[in-house]
Amino acid sequence: MGIKVCIVDSGIEADHPAIDGAVRGGVVVEKGEEGLVLREGPHGDLFGHATACAGIIHKIAPYAELYSARVLNENLKGGGDALIAGVRWAVENKMNVINLSLSTRKQEHVAVLHDLADAAYFQNTVMVASANNMPVYSYPWLFSSVISVASHTEQDPLTFYYNPDPPVEFTAPGVDIELAWAEKSYSIGTGNSYATPHIAGVVALILSKHPELTPFQLKTVMYYTSKNVREALLAEKERAVG
Repeated sequence: MGIKVCIVDSGIEADHPAIDGAVRGGVVVEKGEEGLVLREGPHGDLFGHATACAGIIHKIAPYAELYSARVLNENLKGGGDALIAGVRWAVENKMNVINLSLSTRKQEHVAVLHDLADAAYFQNTVMVASANNMPVYSYPWLFSSVISVASHTEQDPLTFYYNPDPPVEFTAPGVDIELAWAEKSYSIGTGNSYATPHIAGVVALILSKHPELTPFQLKTVMYYTSKNVREALLAEKERAVG
């Protein structure tokens, strides 16, 4: 099944070798004279950040269909209104997974983002959001209806951990990660931004085999398949047998 994954970010370079033709569509959110304008159709990456996320997701879930909602400019900046518009487009277009390697700290956007996150949850769209790299509150990763992600230092793309200490729920590889970048180049990067698409890729992979799962069920599957929980359950089983 072709799982639809939308990356709300800086735009995907669709012809990058690491993307391999996986991009199926998208939208650009731009500022017009009378407010925001949404322009659907092909577009590039103004920075490289979204292409990096897309490359990670494609590596883990190569049959996923990628979509881009470009809300950030060439300086990797974008307003909260643009973020909301990009997320709303992804929700309204019934994406299976939304990757958000970005967040906002502005309180005036929290209520609308929360409503969108809940709408995604109840239509079985899994929103995967990056925790802020700094110890500050930002959104939407703090919402209970999303999967929140931070980084760990291991390199295996399929190794992720459950975090028993809220608010972050899972950690994934995010240190010294090889990344696809703009202009068909590659780079090395560190940050929760790059851990998030690892989890989004795992989510897409699981949904490709079990598309009937709700976000709650999927989060439960991820809990039991996280490395630390699996190891703890195995150790408990061995003690019981012994």
